[in-house]
Amino acid sequence: MLKNSQNIIKKKQHIIMVYLLFIAIAVISFLVQRSLQNKFKIYSQEALDVSMTGRDVAAKMLHDNGISNVNVTSVAGQLTDHYNPANGTVNLSDVVFSVNSVASAAVAAHECGHALQHAQGYAPIKLRSALVPVVSFASQWITWVLLAGILLIEVFPMIMLVGIILFALITLFSLVTLPVEVDASRRAIAWLESSGVTHGIKTEHAKDALHAAAYTYVVAALSSLATLMYYVMIFMGRSRD
Repeated sequence: MLKNSQNIIKKKQHIIMVYLLFIAIAVISFLVQRSLQNKFKIYSQEALDVSMTGRDVAAKMLHDNGISNVNVTSVAGQLTDHYNPANGTVNLSDVVFSVNSVASAAVAAHECGHALQHAQGYAPIKLRSALVPVVSFASQWITWVLLAGILLIEVFPMIMLVGIILFALITLFSLVTLPVEVDASRRAIAWLESSGVTHGIKTEHAKDALHAAAYTYVVAALSSLATLMYYVMIFMGRSRD
């Protein structure tokens, strides 16, 4: 009886710790997003010393690195910039594509950094690309599998285990994304400085903007890892019962 009471207390303590962790991550995520938005707002109003829009910066970086099979296009939205290796495009949001600013130069160069990674066979981006179809499949089913797993864990515990494996793949994708994004920013800053697009304080501001963006990926990875641990705890706790 005493042992059961102690186990119940431990479980409650674990649950409280997990919820506190989720709350902490949510608060940190909010602060990181606010910081990112504020910095991009400030650096979007800081013009470059050269007359170049985000599109011009992207086109020059691709040209300087001998990449001729990637097109630069514009997409709607804010902070929707991305590189698509499937169709060979660097897609820049409207506020980056046609604007001359430190922020637009940093974002454009960062996305071109991904194009360089792809062209040079950078291992982490190859792994991330290989995980895309798997993660896409897992994302479609993960909610329903985990829900069924939690409801039926006493009868069919393997459903919960399958859900955990699917979520682990999503978490792996988040973790692999970190070095990919950090390396793309490193390439971007190095080229911006060496090409003369930015220099001095404006290079530092571009670096600051990209560092703020990188923190969002760190928080996303930590959140995914914490969620995975939560589901593992549920599975382990129920299976011990």
